[in-house]
Amino acid sequence: MTLPRPHRIDLYIAATGLVGGLILWSFGLFVTGDHVIGPRWATLIPLTVMAAMEALRRAAPRTALLVGTLAIVGDQFTNGNLATVLMFTDVVYAAVVYGTPAQARRIPYTMGLITVTVTVVFLVWWQNAIALLVGVITGMISFLPAITGAIVRNHREAADAARLRAEQTALLAEMDRTQAVVAERSRMARELHDMVANHLSAIAIHSTAALSLDEPATTRQALTVIRENSVEGLAEMRRLIGLLRDSSGDTEPAAAPTLAGLDALVAQSAANAEPSGLVVVLDDTREHARGLPAPVELAAYRIVQESLTNALKHAAPGEVRVTLGQGPGALWVRVTSPYGERPGPTAPGSGAGLVGMRERVVLLGGVFEAAPVTDDEGRKRWRVRAELPVDASDEERA
Repeated sequence: MTLPRPHRIDLYIAATGLVGGLILWSFGLFVTGDHVIGPRWATLIPLTVMAAMEALRRAAPRTALLVGTLAIVGDQFTNGNLATVLMFTDVVYAAVVYGTPAQARRIPYTMGLITVTVTVVFLVWWQNAIALLVGVITGMISFLPAITGAIVRNHREAADAARLRAEQTALLAEMDRTQAVVAERSRMARELHDMVANHLSAIAIHSTAALSLDEPATTRQALTVIRENSVEGLAEMRRLIGLLRDSSGDTEPAAAPTLAGLDALVAQSAANAEPSGLVVVLDDTREHARGLPAPVELAAYRIVQESLTNALKHAAPGEVRVTLGQGPGALWVRVTSPYGERPGPTAPGSGAGLVGMRERVVLLGGVFEAAPVTDDEGRKRWRVRAELPVDASDEERA
């Protein structure tokens, strides 16, 4: 088996330990004066082996601990070298810090068991207080480094977990910010489309009519409608820009449109649709036009506004009927218009209006439908239908 490449810092530590052990050996500084086997140079064998294992403390902690344990045991049969003992404590510490999680859990218990075993054996053998001193020294070079390594590893894991949670929190915050920006841009796009598209569609229709019909009266009427829609469109644009800019606090934004303004909207649409042969009718079937939550009223108003805009751009001559109704827990809006080829001037469409209406209804948890249908007389019509939920508590407060 090929051992992994040692870490550069571990090589420095191993070299320092080996040089220090050689200096102690050269001056004759040993742990004990007596030795069991070998001459004085036999102390260098455990020292060299331990220095080699010190170099592997991070690259192969398990191997370093096993071989280092054999080296420290062998060192006890020589005069002993203090550098060998100190390097062994570091090998135990590194085995806990850099080893696998299972090793990190087992090593402190193993070292504690070895400490207790050595103490008991020498206490039974010698039967004096020196055995307790041997047990304390054994614990200091084995059990204490293992416990220190476990504490350091736990702190590192806690720090890594806290760092991971912080990164996840930052990622979630960034995702929320991105979603909020996207949602705000979608809302702004819907508002801009709903406020301006109606006026621009009327301008496009009447300017086309003025160019195609060589009649002074018709041209003058078309130019009048174009001017009125241009002024109103600019006012709507200024209001939206005012809402987007940072306000100084002196100017309050204009109130959002409500269903109370449908009469004026229908009247304006009827005037704009007159050259196209369209008749706009409002049919409010609600028994009591009670106030509704602002988001519901705004959504219903915008749906009617966009439906009338689409009718002005695409509907064939005939009646455009706007119907409002309110039942238990819901407000429903229905706009029907003639479906078929249009003989007069038309304005291009992008499909953004239907998307915006559907988004408004979905945000409120309602139901939206837009499709051609056949009425009771067998005529094909285009119908837009939206059902907006209204809480009973909101109805009671209203």
